[in-house]
Amino acid sequence: QVQLVESGGGLVQAGGSLRLSCAASGRTFSTDVLGWFRQAPGKEREFVGCIRWIGRNTYYADSVKGRFTISRDNAKNTLHLQMNVLKPEDTAVYYCAAMPSGNYRNPASYAYWGQGTQVTVSS
Repeated sequence: QVQLVESGGGLVQAGGSLRLSCAASGRTFSTDVLGWFRQAPGKEREFVGCIRWIGRNTYYADSVKGRFTISRDNAKNTLHLQMNVLKPEDTAVYYCAAMPSGNYRNPASYAYWGQGTQVTVSS
């Protein structure tokens, strides 16, 4: 089992920044990809971005590309999501997730999920 705990959400004005963190514990060696997803009220959970534990490759949704940056600290088993130039449409519950392998854009590929953290961007 892998446990994931997000932190860092909150309320911010449009144009502002937030940094989310996700602390991983347990059998993290059984996973390869760490992802961020978000879900707004009444909408489906959508892919934000992901990174592998090993290597530098990152992938982002077009809606956040150039504004959001994913990074990881392997020594601390921690994943980060730096969000800049936030927009009201970024308002959602943000989740981190982990999987051994699969389609990184598909939430169904991820076996492990955090509890989520609320991000609210006011206009």
